Amino acid sequence: MALTLLDRWAARTPQRALSRGIEAAAARDWKRATALFAIAAEAGLPDAQFRIGECYLAGTGQVRSVQEAARWYLRAANAGHIESQCRLASLYLHGIDGERLQANASLFAKPSAAPAEVGADFDQALHWARQAAEAGSADAQAIMGYILANGPDHLRDLDAALRYYQRSADQGWPQGHLGLGTLLMRGADTAEKTFAAKAQIELAVKADLPTAHYLLGVIHEQAVGTLPDPARALVHYRKAAIQGIRNAQAKLGAMLIAGQGCAPDPIEGESWLRRAALAGDPEAAALVGDLYARGGALPPNYAEAAIWFRVAAEAGHRTAARALGMLYLTGAGVARDPDEAARWLARAAEQGDAQAQADLGNLLISGEARTVALDGLPIHQWFERAAESGDLIGAFNFGVCLAEGIGMPRDDARAAIWLKRAAEKIVNAQYWYGRMLLEGRGMPADPAAAAHWIGLAADAGMVEAVVTLADMKLTGRGGPRDHEGAAALFLRAAQAGHAGAMFALGALYGGGHDVPMDRAVALDWFQRAAEANHPIAQMMLGRYLARGLAGPVDVAAARQWFQRAVAQGIAEAKTDLAELDAAPFDPSLESAPHRAAGD
Repeated sequence: MALTLLDRWAARTPQRALSRGIEAAAARDWKRATALFAIAAEAGLPDAQFRIGECYLAGTGQVRSVQEAARWYLRAANAGHIESQCRLASLYLHGIDGERLQANASLFAKPSAAPAEVGADFDQALHWARQAAEAGSADAQAIMGYILANGPDHLRDLDAALRYYQRSADQGWPQGHLGLGTLLMRGADTAEKTFAAKAQIELAVKADLPTAHYLLGVIHEQAVGTLPDPARALVHYRKAAIQGIRNAQAKLGAMLIAGQGCAPDPIEGESWLRRAALAGDPEAAALVGDLYARGGALPPNYAEAAIWFRVAAEAGHRTAARALGMLYLTGAGVARDPDEAARWLARAAEQGDAQAQADLGNLLISGEARTVALDGLPIHQWFERAAESGDLIGAFNFGVCLAEGIGMPRDDARAAIWLKRAAEKIVNAQYWYGRMLLEGRGMPADPAAAAHWIGLAADAGMVEAVVTLADMKLTGRGGPRDHEGAAALFLRAAQAGHAGAMFALGALYGGGHDVPMDRAVALDWFQRAAEANHPIAQMMLGRYLARGLAGPVDVAAARQWFQRAVAQGIAEAKTDLAELDAAPFDPSLESAPHRAAGD
């Protein structure tokens, strides 16, 4: 940019250019300041090189470029400029490309818009921090403490870290107090040490360091060396959250929702959790998802819950992955998709979530998810480990894997052993073990023992067990034939909505069994089963209506039920339909008043 005449005159002397640049910066005239700093920096003044580095780092006067800032800091640092050495150490900790920091590289080259990301370089950071620290810089001493306390194993030295933090704190440097307090808290095994650590963190809080506010919030919330004080914790979490500390935003949000230290405020709480989630906190994203999934504080919104569970799950949060899987399984907030449910449950299961492993096993057992979507997952191994640890749900799932050949060759004998073990308390296992006894799978058939185990599951309310036990009483397997007892059991299952039990009641009351025939009752049950989409019940209902077995003939309704049965693959219904169509046409039968409900 064009400089004033006075600027040009001052620029003839590097020190005057620097002084005039400082004046321009004080007036916030950054473009003039940057131009003047550049003149003095190119002439080799370390303080000017530091200042132009600051301009690049902040993006004042030109495009922000961390890499260009680092190049100027490097020149000044090599000249012994302490603040530049500190800045360079910090930049290496945050990750800069050291290979590009060549002292003879063009310092005015066009900065890269998106330099390649690199990891922290603790060794280079230590090199520059040590030089500044030994020169007495409190900032560098705090950086040294951080590197020695948190760096890689070959650099870690907690005793040395403590000394550097202490030297920094002795100069009143806030980061020194914070580092010293944090390190002291790690090894605080007495009340005296805890108080000393807390005192250092409180000194950092006086300087309004956001991380110190967050740590003091944790101290008051969790009663570390003090009585629990959620109200004070909330104050410090809020101060840290406002300054962008992600963990504090998550803590603040959770406390506001729960009403810890304040009146419950779900709206503001959700806002802070959302901010933490958007900043990359998977736990906060999971909490937002849970907030919308459970409802209560905020109205339930499963679509919103699915969005946040996905954010958390993709960041590796296993509980969120399981929750997202269950949303896909139930179709809440998303289109129901058992395969997608299996994929998310598998992700949670791979991370050791026992509930997800069990849910995934149950999904496989139900046959809803395509096993190809789960190829390569050691599902049976998860269940085997759980089973061997004494987990009865794991024993049940492992038994089913063995019985169905999921992830391993089918082995009925081993399946029976594990299912019997699980049957001590697991209702589903009682039913499965009873079925294996009934069918003689993995052991000699024992219908009487099968009736015992299936009866236990039926008594616990398992509808499939009730129906199976009713069928056994009907046929006399496992005990004497008992049609009345069978009818009572079928009634229990029918009242629970089991279409097969409704059909069975229709068949029982239709005649030929040891219960009084009542075709009106039979018709009622056939109609209920047919409306529940039971194909044979649809055919039987058609016959009753076509022949007037329990009321007036209704050919039109009969034809509709025969057609529905045919559509479901019932071949006999084709014959019934053909006979109906071949019969002489009688208009009065086409409009009989007794029609099937729902048609």
